[in-house]
Amino acid sequence: MDEGDKANLPEPVRDHLGQQLRGALPVDGGKPQFLGDEPVPDAFAPQIAKLETRLKTHEEGTVAVEHALDRILDAFGIDPDDQGQGGAPRA
Repeated sequence: MDEGDKANLPEPVRDHLGQQLRGALPVDGGKPQFLGDEPVPDAFAPQIAKLETRLKTHEEGTVAVEHALDRILDAFGIDPDDQGQGGAPRA
């Protein structure tokens, strides 16, 4: 035996451990989208995809409206950070 063989487990031990792992780990559980996530059942995948799309669209739309309002306020010279009513014109 050389140095590389000392690190290897005997074949019967490897077979036994492999059988134990195959019995403990789900084989057909599906593939999770992110590491650590549970796989989504196929029946729910379309609904979850729709929800994710709606949430992403809402978030992007909110940011777009915020930027547009900032540009409008800037065009009128109004400071959006002013706590007064309606904002104060910029000097």
